[in-house]
Amino acid sequence: MLDTPTATPVTTPAPTPSGDPILERHRHELRRRVLTVSAVERLTPNMLRLTLSGPDMADFVSLSPGDHVKIFVPDGTGGEAMRDYTPRRYDTARQELVLDFALHEAGPATAWALSVKVGDEAKIGGPRGSLVISGPIRHWLLIGDETALPSIGRRIEEMAAGVTVTSLVAVPSAADEQPLETAADHTALWLHRGDPTDPAPFLERLKAMHLPEATFVWIAAEAGVARAVRDHFLISRSHPTAWLRAAGYWVAGEPDGQAKDL
Repeated sequence: MLDTPTATPVTTPAPTPSGDPILERHRHELRRRVLTVSAVERLTPNMLRLTLSGPDMADFVSLSPGDHVKIFVPDGTGGEAMRDYTPRRYDTARQELVLDFALHEAGPATAWALSVKVGDEAKIGGPRGSLVISGPIRHWLLIGDETALPSIGRRIEEMAAGVTVTSLVAVPSAADEQPLETAADHTALWLHRGDPTDPAPFLERLKAMHLPEATFVWIAAEAGVARAVRDHFLISRSHPTAWLRAAGYWVAGEPDGQAKDL
């Protein structure tokens, strides 16, 4: 774990008089898109980026960094498997979609991503919908492991000037840290973790972290880790439930396990 500055622990402030954050759900037309792999890039030792292109991207919609598309890949037995991935970046004018693959397990999606070449076909579906978070948020705290890094990175890069945001991301090593360009006031904190199912590195770092007034906490990691971090805020620090959202992006021991809306 990196050595980072510490601060005196404080209790979380109550919600501001201006009200709670606003969570708006938007539904999108659900359809499959057939695209072509137009670029393959190894961002870090454990993160692979694919750019997918094609006319089917002309009407693609993703309103939130928390969105997911389904990618359809061979399951290794002659069938088809589906896995969720965050639209890391997209451009309807250029008809491009960028997906980042965390290479932390040897499932069918990882195997497919490691094997594809420029010119290969790629099939996706969705997003089914978007959850847009807004309202009187003065500070964002984004917490996750490398599977959440595409969502965290997109949210930070899309933030406007004047927004303050802190990210706390656990990755296997310093070589897996990613630079993020943003107009926002961003503080990047990195943890170099061993066991991705162990919440201890997050909890140790969070114990000394001060939360500014009106902080919205967003958490995504292995389900058990996400629950432990959620409980740290809701139980140990009495953080208001309306000011937090947590999800298990994966579940240890379950190939396609997820735990949304913890």
